[in-house]
Amino acid sequence: MSIDQRLSELGITLPQPAAPVAAYVPAVERDGLLHISGQISFAEDGSLIKGRLGEDVDLDGGIAAARRCGIMLLAQMKAALGSLDRVDKVVKLGVFVNSAPSFTDQPKVANGASELMQDVFGEAGRHARSAVGVAVLPLGVAVEVDAIVAVKA
Repeated sequence: MSIDQRLSELGITLPQPAAPVAAYVPAVERDGLLHISGQISFAEDGSLIKGRLGEDVDLDGGIAAARRCGIMLLAQMKAALGSLDRVDKVVKLGVFVNSAPSFTDQPKVANGASELMQDVFGEAGRHARSAVGVAVLPLGVAVEVDAIVAVKA
């Protein structure tokens, strides 16, 4: 089964890849690795998912925001590689969570993106990960996720 068929089976429609908001490119492929810039949390309607976990965003909202970041990562992968079937392995995700000082469930929030990668790529979607609480993220979003992906030639 192709990855596009898998996405269809999961009911996932990829959005247009987000354009950079500053002086960087969305992805760089080098030496068999695709490095994908941080993708912020966009809702299905294209609006930003904003807020701070532990203040005005609950855990379920954070998990959903991380999943939406993961969907945008998939869109960037497809744009950079031409096909998601070129993904050999999701190597690492870096997950940044806009967190109130008392919020400590960043790993649970990050599971929104991690579980998506496993659902889409199976064993090849299992990866190393960082989940970090930060005081603020660009444009006030709740979550940002970047990735390193091994690519088939």
